[in-house]
Amino acid sequence: MPAQRVRIDKTTPQVYRKLIAVSAEVAAAAESIGLRRSLVELVNLRCSQLNGCAFCMDLHAQLGRTAGLTTQQIDVMAGWRDAPDLYDDVEQAALEIAELVTELPAHDAADLAYDRATDILDTDQTAVLIWAAVTINAFNRMSIVSGYRPRPGASPQKAATPFTGGATR
Repeated sequence: MPAQRVRIDKTTPQVYRKLIAVSAEVAAAAESIGLRRSLVELVNLRCSQLNGCAFCMDLHAQLGRTAGLTTQQIDVMAGWRDAPDLYDDVEQAALEIAELVTELPAHDAADLAYDRATDILDTDQTAVLIWAAVTINAFNRMSIVSGYRPRPGASPQKAATPFTGGATR
């Protein structure tokens, strides 16, 4: 059994509250430009998959369904490039942003991914989706390092942040 992890959100709640505040600002920015909630959840879920954060995958799969993502979109998201008919151009651009921010590929690959995304997204959409990816990456790392895991039958939505559409942990 792994050692008990320090729950950094509980140990330093003042820092965690600042992260929550950033996530609330990102949510407000997304709403102010009319960005679909499902796009933000697409980014949240894809980043969480790439980071291997099971807690956040569980949370954002549920929130994604609530926001309008289909079960099929969620099920095949890891292979989204091989399922282009399941995602519209804006969703594919959002997935490009999620992967770009999370994986930080070499410059040429990063430039190509950025160009593909910005061919579809406007400046505001690009900025907000990048902030969404940056923010969920921080939450993923906090959750993984702190040892948060999904529990069978538990509703992860109780642990949601303002960014994800819920209360705090």
